[in-house]
Amino acid sequence: MKKELIEGVDFYYNEQGYVVLTAKFHLERGRCCGNGCLHCPYEYMNVPEPRRTELLNKRKQHGNP
Repeated sequence: MKKELIEGVDFYYNEQGYVVLTAKFHLERGRCCGNGCLHCPYEYMNVPEPRRTELLNKRKQHGNP
């Protein structure tokens, strides 16, 4: 049975109208999906290099831990 997602808790819409999944959603999922999600709490562990390093550096530049 799939969980019903709650806007503002599990996801939100960005300025372009795309769905952005929250860190809470990812933590409940329990793993990094490897897609380079904006709010990945798993430090992009399943994203292949060099993209993983690029994402981590971008996160640091914007002040996100």
